[in-house]
Amino acid sequence: MWGLVAAGSVFFPGLFLLSKQALKQLMGWSEGDAAVVSTRLVSSIQSIMASSAGCIIITSCRDVIEDRHWLTDAYILFATPYFAYDIYAMFLCYWHKLQVKGHEEAGQSVGSMGAAVIGYLRREFLMVLHHIFMVTFCFPASLLWRQGKGDYFQGILFLAELSTPSVSLGKVLIQHTLLHKVNGVVMLLTFFGCRVLLFPYLYYAYGRYASMPMYQVPLVAPWQCNLGTALLWPLQLYWFMLICRGALRLFTKRSNSPPAILKFKSFYIVHTCNKKSTSY
Repeated sequence: MWGLVAAGSVFFPGLFLLSKQALKQLMGWSEGDAAVVSTRLVSSIQSIMASSAGCIIITSCRDVIEDRHWLTDAYILFATPYFAYDIYAMFLCYWHKLQVKGHEEAGQSVGSMGAAVIGYLRREFLMVLHHIFMVTFCFPASLLWRQGKGDYFQGILFLAELSTPSVSLGKVLIQHTLLHKVNGVVMLLTFFGCRVLLFPYLYYAYGRYASMPMYQVPLVAPWQCNLGTALLWPLQLYWFMLICRGALRLFTKRSNSPPAILKFKSFYIVHTCNKKSTSY
């Protein structure tokens, strides 16, 4: 059990450090640029792994409650350290951005680590809170409280990570107008399908399994499921609203405006310096 946690604790930070070092030596990139791209790379790899695990699990479970797959608990244990790592990786991206001329926040000294931490937490409060919730609540709920039931639903939750690669590509493709727009559409669709519709589908799937109306499912579902949904779904709706606002600005901006002017802030809020969130 703890061997998988240890493996995840080594794999994600190790992949980040390896990628950052490779970009600096082979591409000649700066520390900040290498850190940002490496953060996005690790997030994308994690999302591919989670989505692949989810596909394997849901296609293997015919009974949505009783059927089990070994990959469910294994990936939960392996991926949980990712969220702790990602909090630190996002802070590194924020810190390096502060070093760039013109990115200093009002009243904040670039050289003060304490001020940078406060600024980071203030700017990325929802994302940090989301990651902490994933570790402190979703980890025990997914691994212990469900008592081996509902691997199918856990696999569905893994699929939420399908939206992360397009979020990570948002900043990279900002100078390529057509590709940036295509990626924006892909992100809009994947985020809506894999995060916004995900939670209603969980209740619908259980209602179909138990032969009861969907509106009655919250009355019989475990309190942990209802609490997780009540806290996580509004975040997805809020981030989706920001994505829609960013997409509207992207597709309605004047054709003669330089691509660099558009910052597409909602893409960054949804997943600063990478993603995705992600949740399981």
